[in-house]
Amino acid sequence: MNKKVLFVFGTRPEAIKMAPLVKAFQAVSEFETKVCVTAQHREMLDQVLEFFGIIPDFDLDIMEPSQTLNSITAKILLEMKSVLDVFKPDLVFVHGDTTTTMAASIAAFYSGAKVGHIEAGLRTFNKHLPFPEETNRRITSVVADYHFAPTQTSKENLIRERIAEDTILITGNTVIDALLESVAKVQQITHPEIERLKELINPEQQVILITGHRRENHGAGFINICEALKEIALRNPEMLLVYPVHLNPNVQEPVNRILGGISNIKLIHPLSYPAFIWLMNRSKIIITDSGGVQEEAPSLGKPVLVMRDSTERPEAVLAGTVILVGTDKDKIIKETQDLIDNPSKMERMSQLHNPYGDGKACERIVEFIKTT
Repeated sequence: MNKKVLFVFGTRPEAIKMAPLVKAFQAVSEFETKVCVTAQHREMLDQVLEFFGIIPDFDLDIMEPSQTLNSITAKILLEMKSVLDVFKPDLVFVHGDTTTTMAASIAAFYSGAKVGHIEAGLRTFNKHLPFPEETNRRITSVVADYHFAPTQTSKENLIRERIAEDTILITGNTVIDALLESVAKVQQITHPEIERLKELINPEQQVILITGHRRENHGAGFINICEALKEIALRNPEMLLVYPVHLNPNVQEPVNRILGGISNIKLIHPLSYPAFIWLMNRSKIIITDSGGVQEEAPSLGKPVLVMRDSTERPEAVLAGTVILVGTDKDKIIKETQDLIDNPSKMERMSQLHNPYGDGKACERIVEFIKTT
């Protein structure tokens, strides 16, 4: 009898990192593979599913206006029960640190299914930073039966928490598998968003890509970030700063108020995954608070400044592919300007080895599950 495997995810970053793994399992006949999406993020999730050609078997469609962590958690726990009762999976895969991850892992545990945690073992050791992600992933680690750690550091974090070593596999990060496939794909397709970006950006112009959305940066943090970006733009009129602005009002308000109207800052709508990959590849420097971008950008040779005070991805800091700048206005300006003014430093960062893998994480996970 085939082993029944269920993938559960709900946000765009999860979908990107799970997509190549879903396809890897679907390609193996000894697994009966199904996909359940919670649609914690609806529109952004659907764009990724379409790009990778994944059709969910179950769609909880939980997203609603003004949803809270409480409502998301409660809905997933309740709605997952019927999915688990119908499919009766042997193994449920969850990813990373979202509220979907935490709630789905608990629901799977209640059902008696085993839980496989992709991107396991990331830690800041501060349950409030990032919030709620750090606590979500810690809870998931307690529930999970198999832990797929992207790096040796992640494995060591789990061992310190007394997770049995024979349940941990170092895989690299599946986001690199997704990225390598996607970079090749966006070069072969005609995409309306990519065409608009080509019209927006002068071919001769160097681009600084900005992304920012973290809850812990809302308020004073985002004001500091925006003031820093404004100063960088004014000091470097030859550079183009492109900022796909998150739809959260806590991001929209300070960004539009402080950065609107500056000629070499383009505030644009959030991008689909293929358009974002194209823009990331086109950029010279990336300034972000995103976890996934810290992993992806080094494979494209892009220096990254991380607008967080701590990171659960210390490997990138140690490797030199990213620099932590927090939300300190002066530090953001200084480190960005240093890269602009020192092409040799930028070149050194661009050529450093990506500590997050070689694009074969999915292959390793499939082989591991085959033998369990």
